[in-house]
Amino acid sequence: MRYDLVIFDNDGVLVDSEPISNHLLAAYLTELGHPTTYEESVRDFMGSAMHRVHEIVEERTGRTLPADFDATFHQRVFEAFQRELEPVTGAPDVLKRLVAAGVPYCVASSGSHERIRVGHRKTGLDAWFREEIVFSAEDVGRGKPAPDLFLYAAERMGVPPGRCVVVEDSALGVQAAVAAGMDVYGFTAMTPRERLTGVTGCFEHMDELLGTLGM
Repeated sequence: MRYDLVIFDNDGVLVDSEPISNHLLAAYLTELGHPTTYEESVRDFMGSAMHRVHEIVEERTGRTLPADFDATFHQRVFEAFQRELEPVTGAPDVLKRLVAAGVPYCVASSGSHERIRVGHRKTGLDAWFREEIVFSAEDVGRGKPAPDLFLYAAERMGVPPGRCVVVEDSALGVQAAVAAGMDVYGFTAMTPRERLTGVTGCFEHMDELLGTLGM
């Protein structure tokens, strides 16, 4: 293994949440008078923290989203997670193999700590993630595409950025990893390779990841 730490994005990499959350986000924005398709939501917001949704809507329309936007959206997402959420196929096996090999890992997500925990409990991935290896954009001042979250995770885990590898599925997440000075492998289940500018490499199925990383 040529890395000392594997940093996983969460949504779309560990839990198969992106289709759920982007359908709901597009519908909610449309409901509020900001017509948005599912494809546009994936293109513009996938991998970002909630503040980016507010910033883009205000930049484009000059209008602000309601004060309770985040709370209402998260309530809808959590209810949908309880009905529908599953782990990404192959993710539990990857984590099992990392533990068996003694390779440190963590998760660094644009989602809130609550969102991460709700998703992990529903999918059983909470068994693989102690609280001290879960990092959220809530922990830093700026979310992806800024490098802050990945740098924070590396610092907390005690590993230099150059010895970390990030597993990402969004263009914003790849930008953040590159800016942090980390290698990054793009998971292309939802995002075409050509949109993941700067990746070290790509893989299409989770069971290909460890071979890609040299395990």
